[in-house]
Amino acid sequence: MGQKGTIAPVDTVTHDEAIHQDGAPSFDEDESQSDVESIEESDDEPETTVKPYNALLESLTAKKSAGDRHKSKRRKFVTEEVVTEEVGSDVEEEEEEEEEEEEEGGEGDEAEERLEDDAEDENPTDPFETHFSNPSPEYLKRIEGAKKGEWTNTKSQIPGIGRAIYATPSGSEPASKKRFDSRKALPLKKRLVAPFEEVNGELTSLQKAFSPYISSYQDVHFAGRTVSNAEELRRLYSVHALNHVFKTRDRVIKDNARLAHGDDDLELRDQGFTRPKVLFILPTRNSCLRVVDTLVSLAAVEQQENKKRFTDAFSLQPDEERLNEAKPADFKELFSGNHDDLFRVGVKFTRKTIKFFSQFYNSDIILASPLGLRLAIGDEDDKKRDCDFLSSIELVIVDQADGILQQNWDHVLHVFQHLNLIPKESHGCDFGRVRNWYLDSNARHLRQTLVFSAHGSPELNALFNQHMSNIAGRLKTQPEYDGVIMDLGGLSVRQTFVRFESPSPAADPDVRFKFFKTAFVPTITRKVAQGSNGFLIFIASFFDFVRVRNFFDSLDVSFGVISEETPVPDVARARSHFLSGRFSVLLYTGRAHHFRRYEIRGVKEVVFYSLPENQMFYQEIVGSYLTRSVGEGRIEGSKCKTRALFSKWDAMRLERVVGTQRARVMCKDVGDTFEFV
Repeated sequence: MGQKGTIAPVDTVTHDEAIHQDGAPSFDEDESQSDVESIEESDDEPETTVKPYNALLESLTAKKSAGDRHKSKRRKFVTEEVVTEEVGSDVEEEEEEEEEEEEEGGEGDEAEERLEDDAEDENPTDPFETHFSNPSPEYLKRIEGAKKGEWTNTKSQIPGIGRAIYATPSGSEPASKKRFDSRKALPLKKRLVAPFEEVNGELTSLQKAFSPYISSYQDVHFAGRTVSNAEELRRLYSVHALNHVFKTRDRVIKDNARLAHGDDDLELRDQGFTRPKVLFILPTRNSCLRVVDTLVSLAAVEQQENKKRFTDAFSLQPDEERLNEAKPADFKELFSGNHDDLFRVGVKFTRKTIKFFSQFYNSDIILASPLGLRLAIGDEDDKKRDCDFLSSIELVIVDQADGILQQNWDHVLHVFQHLNLIPKESHGCDFGRVRNWYLDSNARHLRQTLVFSAHGSPELNALFNQHMSNIAGRLKTQPEYDGVIMDLGGLSVRQTFVRFESPSPAADPDVRFKFFKTAFVPTITRKVAQGSNGFLIFIASFFDFVRVRNFFDSLDVSFGVISEETPVPDVARARSHFLSGRFSVLLYTGRAHHFRRYEIRGVKEVVFYSLPENQMFYQEIVGSYLTRSVGEGRIEGSKCKTRALFSKWDAMRLERVVGTQRARVMCKDVGDTFEFV
């Protein structure tokens, strides 16, 4: 069994040095920056041991007698057994006992209420029925193609979405893409229709475009999330999550009633191994708070247990907000409120109540940060490691994935590698009611995964290719970009992009460093020797930063550094010396800019050792920094310039900076130097 999790402010938690090196720093200038973590990709799929059904029953239910078989069929879906240790959010055992009594006493009434709506709610063509509840044998044959990685890709231009790639397992027909032009056409539970109408209103064009894919349980990676469309996406995926939870729970309650009336010979396959069905992976506590507020408004429950406790733990008082209002909108969205990145919380629905901080094994929905889940799961050598609570997740929603990329992406991969595995303990499961595709270890191929990010990246592509293998199909958007090189606040800057040849992504760091030393550094050192200063070198990767910093230590050049690990006093000193000219060169990392958005003065020339993931960083560093230097009279506008290195492996970053059409030419053209003014 896993260790009982806790919910605590970041300043009361002692982090595991081997794991937590990715906390977002606070915005008090007296506090230090976050530690650094590498972004790693895993090319290997986790190996899952598939046990035959009989062996599975023998290993997990050895203590059960054969005479209890029929009795177990009448057992509730969730066994509210009080245990001394449990993975999940911070909750007292006494609360669990009260919860058990409440649900035991009220489930009959709940079943009666919900059975009244069966005629309206149940539809044999509902995607919930065709994908999860009663998938046909022909439909399940798609699993073989998904296991082999055989997909049929179709490129298309989707109205309201744009350029996209749609994939289905080879030999299968694409799922329905019927547009829902009205909110009333969505396959929602009756109890969700009115709240969604009140909260959302009519479907927006973006919601109409995505609802066919989301409602039919297809995987989606949308790389066009913005501050302006975040709320409409949140409402759409939240009502979808609630719809799935309510349909799942209502089906179990209905079948419980059928078994209670003595139909012992019925074989009802309506469950997974454990109760949690929906997993939200979010970057900060404030992001979690936004999602929970949306869920509450859509669920329209009468009671909210532990809501004050949740609000106190996940929000800030107005006088505690330290965010500078002058920061960019995307920065304020990610870092406003409580931006702690260590949290996990279970949410449970009972009758007309939503309960926060329920134990994971008693929860319907789990909301957590990658770090929070990593600590709950544990590492391979942890004796108390536990990932059984992830065994029956049927819907994963990752929002603000671009922000999570700047934390520790390895935690995300660790979570996905532990989804939908055969559990090591029974956790009170009635195996006679577990769906066959769970027993066959095929749940990962029916799980729906939704990923929303501001842009694409190699890491997100790897996640899509390796861990999003839904037999219903999968959609990945590929936005067209105009670029930002012509939108620098009115400043005319000579911008030079130099391509170097790199044989592979693995060799790219070494080739880049060698090219930088031979093609860029001599020019910088010569100008410094002639009395020039104000050279800002932007380095996206911390590992590249360490290498460049060590190299500059061997040069006769005065330089300063600002990274995500640099203490605040040292940052202030580096900025001051760079402005005065005492430091001719300043090395500046991508994560330092992500977490701080420093306004650095004294910049006269910008060198991009590597392009930023976020194209807005290019605008801010080139447009804002150089414009300020021109305004302060430190350099003439006609003399402002930037230089950037790139290889063909930087194509995704490059297209966001220069534009999609230009990037295609620059990655394939015979020449290797491209200049824009």
